[in-house]
Amino acid sequence: MYSELLGAIANVAAILTALVAVVAYGHFLWERRQKRRRLESHLRDERHVGYTGERSLLHLTAHLGMSEAEVVDAAFRSKVIRRRVSADDQGRPHQLLLVYETGDIEEDYPTQPGRARF
Repeated sequence: MYSELLGAIANVAAILTALVAVVAYGHFLWERRQKRRRLESHLRDERHVGYTGERSLLHLTAHLGMSEAEVVDAAFRSKVIRRRVSADDQGRPHQLLLVYETGDIEEDYPTQPGRARF
């Protein structure tokens, strides 16, 4: 009698473990997607406000509240964020810059009345 009860509890525990693992993985994927979307949204908004729209990792870390690893992970998974490298005075790579570019000139560089595009 106790062995059957213990077997049933073990089976339920195995099923619950699998369910918890699937839910945890789904939550992990959802958070990664949300971080990528936050990064894309921030860079898109900054692109329309700023001249070049290029932002450094330090800037993005401060404004988004994400670690550098999270920002880089989100940037490399995105299809619309391009990576650029700025050079110092001697021509060596200095820092990684991220910019929002879709490939569509009208969307990347919206025209404003009375202002030149470039």
